[in-house]
Amino acid sequence: MLKLAPSILAANFGCLAEDMAIVEAAGAHYAHIDVMDGHFVPNLSLGVPVVQSIRKQSGLIFDVHLMISEPEKYVEAFAVAGADIINFHIEATKDPAALIRRIHELGKRPAMTLKDATPVEAVFPFAADLDMILLMSVEPGFGGQKFMTSALRRAKDLRAFLLREGLQTELEMDGGIDLSNVDAVLDAGVDVLVAGSAIFNAANKADAVRVFLRHMQAKGEVSAL
Repeated sequence: MLKLAPSILAANFGCLAEDMAIVEAAGAHYAHIDVMDGHFVPNLSLGVPVVQSIRKQSGLIFDVHLMISEPEKYVEAFAVAGADIINFHIEATKDPAALIRRIHELGKRPAMTLKDATPVEAVFPFAADLDMILLMSVEPGFGGQKFMTSALRRAKDLRAFLLREGLQTELEMDGGIDLSNVDAVLDAGVDVLVAGSAIFNAANKADAVRVFLRHMQAKGEVSAL
């Protein structure tokens, strides 16, 4: 099932709840929420209090992407704040298996993110216990970057592995996705599209969501809301 996950990093934080309501009404499935600590990545962004606040305003599934060092210290706080999917970087933790177990214990959906430089094989030992795997198609830390075409080959390799193993783990991609490359991303086997600037910087955010959804419908079955 294909899903669209607008990245609120590109939204107008002065009217964040309104922007999120627009994309939700237009048919988005997830809200992709980037959390940055200024250490694991060279930028800072929103944290637990913001997730807690917008949880009260939105019915979207919250895909919380922890671009932070030692994510195991913070997963409980984000779970309590309202995260549905807790997405951590394999490069940021010493014990991914323990962190996955902890996320399950908290009643949340574990997801693992790989930077472009991290071999996709690194996720293979954990894939059966994950709800989702996120491949970065930019260097994490800033929005609005150019799409890395190397991510397409990586997605194909990972999709082939998931099919071979009979796993239903969702495959997500994040970074630089817009209407110029969305079809190639879908053809590579990606289930969940993260799009930030292409949606929230559009003149009409709802129309931007609907255009993405039309591309997705042309490629496969889009998840019902």
